Amino acid sequence: MELLVGILAGITAMTNKNDKILIARNSHKSVYNAVEINSLVPIYLYPKQDEYGINKEIEPKDVKEKLENNKDIKLLVITSPTYEGVISNIKEIVEIAHSYNVPVLVDEAHGAHLNFDRKLKEFEALKGGADIVVQSLHKTLPSLTQTALLHIQGNMVQENEIYNALSIFETSSPSYILMASIDNCLNILEKDREKLFKAYNENLEKFYEKTKNLEKLKILGQVITKNDIQDMGKIVVITKNTNINGKKLAETLREKYKIEVEMAYTDYIIAMTSICDKKENFEKFADALIKIDKEVQKIEEKEIKSQEFYIIPKKEMEIYETKKSKNKIKTIYKKAEGKISNEYIFVYPPGIPYITPGEVIDKNVISKIEEFMKNGIEIRTTSNSFPEIEIIEND
Repeated sequence: MELLVGILAGITAMTNKNDKILIARNSHKSVYNAVEINSLVPIYLYPKQDEYGINKEIEPKDVKEKLENNKDIKLLVITSPTYEGVISNIKEIVEIAHSYNVPVLVDEAHGAHLNFDRKLKEFEALKGGADIVVQSLHKTLPSLTQTALLHIQGNMVQENEIYNALSIFETSSPSYILMASIDNCLNILEKDREKLFKAYNENLEKFYEKTKNLEKLKILGQVITKNDIQDMGKIVVITKNTNINGKKLAETLREKYKIEVEMAYTDYIIAMTSICDKKENFEKFADALIKIDKEVQKIEEKEIKSQEFYIIPKKEMEIYETKKSKNKIKTIYKKAEGKISNEYIFVYPPGIPYITPGEVIDKNVISKIEEFMKNGIEIRTTSNSFPEIEIIEND
């Protein structure tokens, strides 16, 4: 099963048309696809951001506030860990949601390894009591791309409804290659997980120790507060207040050191690691960062950004309602200010929409788009026509 199939099936099984659904705004686009095709009304949780533009955890108090003010919500969907490895307190969030009789679906795409890691296993979503958990095996464990697992537990989920939804979104011709890959992955974990994760954690510890004295570049795991829960296997290298951005750092690592990272963003990069990485991989990466740190220049610190979500757009229509509009045109993004978007605008990875259909493209949205362009970040839209954006005109 592919991850997005699990998310689509989980949300479809747990909701009916026009239901309210509480979702973290930094959810993957597959969550929004489920909202759209099921004609759901999304209520958003907005994670705060740190000074590097990185989304922080979903705070339990925010969940409680939203549920108290929207007592007809039928499902809560959050992502933990995030793309940057930030983990939310699932146990506390689930306890709050269940007190309002609301089930919880966790997109744990980047957390399939948590249960096998002695340092992180207590933060795994199933242990936290989540009703539905969808995990990608291929992101942090040794399995082929497009392999994922869907877990269900508790009495708030009807198993037959999950099966019915899966039959809609899954292929009727399963890949035995992918199924064999899942089986092989689970066998490896059954036999060798203690040895593999022991070596993995030792390699991570040595990496962070070796890079702790970087003077200009920063590494997220070395600057977060004690209250934050961070998967250290997601190595987030921050370039803010240097003369290079994340895109330039990624290019330097690729061209000069033959190291390919997972993602390059405006002020940071993400390097994915797993039990499959060898000791020399970590050493090579650490050595490269140390050399680059000596070469880059430190610049005057920029003003720290407000610790609010990057964009809180005005919603004029529900996502599913935009399908009914007949007055759809395309225009250059700069001319779209004040117009209602008829498509998603996002960067990929990670595939988190900055604007959804039905939301107004205001000056803050255009400013964010131009910030991405300035930093060489690729912008995508549903219609793949950027810099043109499809809008709803005079509906």
